[in-house]
This record gives sequence, C-alpha cells and structure tokens, in this order.
Amino acid sequence: MRKLIVLAVLAITSTTSTAAAARPWHEPHRPSTYVVSETPGDTPEGIEVTRDGTIYVTSVGTGAVYRGSARSARLQLFLPPGSDGRTQATGIHVDRWGRILVAGASTGRLFQYDARGRLLASRSAAAGSFLNDFAFTKDAVYVTDSAHNQIWRAPLTRHGLGELEPWITRDQISPKPYFLNGIVSTPDGRTLLVGEQGQDLTYRVDIASRVVRPVEADGVLSGDGYLLEGHHLYVVHNAGNGRYVTRLARLDRTWSKATILADSAPGAAGTTPTTIARDRGRLLWVNSQLDHAPGTPPYTVSVVPGLN
Repeated sequence: MRKLIVLAVLAITSTTSTAAAARPWHEPHRPSTYVVSETPGDTPEGIEVTRDGTIYVTSVGTGAVYRGSARSARLQLFLPPGSDGRTQATGIHVDRWGRILVAGASTGRLFQYDARGRLLASRSAAAGSFLNDFAFTKDAVYVTDSAHNQIWRAPLTRHGLGELEPWITRDQISPKPYFLNGIVSTPDGRTLLVGEQGQDLTYRVDIASRVVRPVEADGVLSGDGYLLEGHHLYVVHNAGNGRYVTRLARLDRTWSKATILADSAPGAAGTTPTTIARDRGRLLWVNSQLDHAPGTPPYTVSVVPGLN
C-alpha cells in the first residue's frame, strides 16, 4: 500500500511539473506608466533598466537623475542636478561592475558614479561637445558627440574610467553625419551600430579598423534610442510630424544589412519618445516632450505600445 501511495505522489508531482513547465511565465504586476518627475523643465531623455528591475532616467533639462523600481509607478530623485557640474544629462547605462555612467550632453562631460550615487570620475571632451549616448565593449566606452558628429572613446576597466579621446571624427565618416545619436555595441564587441538622424541612416563601425559604412536597409533605419538584442535592433525612430515609433529590424550576421520587421504604435501626441530599454517581457520608452520643451509635468516613462 505504501508503495502505491509513493508511486501516486510521484505521478502527481510529475504531472504538476510538466503542466507548470507548459504554462507561459507571467510577469508580476508592473505599471504601464511611470511618473519620473513633476518638476517643471526636467525634460527626461535617457533610460536604463537593470536585471533586477531598477529604472534610471536622466533629465536633459536639469541634469537630474531619477531612480525607481519597475514594480512601483513613481521614481525618486537619485542624483540632484548641478553639484558636480551635471547640469544636463542624456544617455545613462550601468556597466558590468555596477557603476552608473551618465552622458552630460552640452556639459561635454561623462560622469561615473557608484551604486550609492558617489561621484567616481568626470571626464571631459572638447569644448562645445554634446555627449549624447554611449555603448560598452569589454575594455572601453564609446560616446556619440552630436555637436561635433564624432565618436569619443575612453578605457573602462574594473579599476575605473580613463580619459576621453577622439576616436572617429566627422571627416572619417561617409556620408558625413549631421546628428549622431543612438549607439550600441554588438555582442562580440567588434562592431558599433550608430544612429544618424540628419540623413536617417545607421552606420556600421568596425572597431578594429575604424572603418565606417552605412547599414543597407530596406527602409529608413535611424533614431535616438537604440537597443540591440541578438541580431534584432530596436530603434526609437522619428518618422516626422510628431510620429514617433519604435522600429524593429533584423541584421544579418555581418551587421551590414537590415530588414525592417515591424513598427510599434506611435507615441501619444506631444510625448516625443526618445530612448528605450528592456524590462523583462516589455519595452519601455521615455516620453521626453522635447518637441514641446520644456513640456508639461508630469514627465513619464511608458510601455512601448504594440511591440515587445
């Protein structure tokens, strides 16, 4: 009898486990919209979401950095503006050592902080630079300069952030860029994909040779925020007349050709989505209101409509 009971329990356990494995995994409840700030003039721009669901959002209007949880609808002020020269902020990412890097826009500086918000380093580019976004490889960070339309590089190791140096200038890029913006590195760390909004294209940059070529695409592929997952590239694209969408493209194995797969639904009128990040099964974008800057509080982040 005892043997039969044990066998029955094992059968039930096996059936339950199989059924559980077959069921789709569901996200715990997460808000569809997050309030970043209600401070007039903040104008959010950059976003990062870490694996544990921590959200960081920058303010290009004031330089503030906000932080919160993907499970809570409100972010809190994390880095107040101005005290360390950070009067504007655009791109923000967390490196593999858990340090937070922030592009300082027209301050021409790249800032590095620890997880508690303590300033670790501040690196300056040339006067008049507008440091917009950046991407990591295993030993460096590459930063787009939307004023000089060039790419800066700084060494990045577990010991810290090195000095910024000009890496590729505008004269080395063809066709010549007019507004470099979004940037990502490929998983193998050998290639950069860089957005150019003036001519609506994406450049493929070979890191070893510094050769720059446009990606061949079967449609317009350019934008502000870039997110690369495998060979799928998500781009926050300005399609004109206030119509902002996230465009999804698939790149070939050499990162030279792209096929446009889908567009999200447009952002709500006047929201001007800029940058994008992944939160598990969802995509989030920043509603900057840049088309109507400084915009009207509250400033928000929301789920990209109609695209995962």
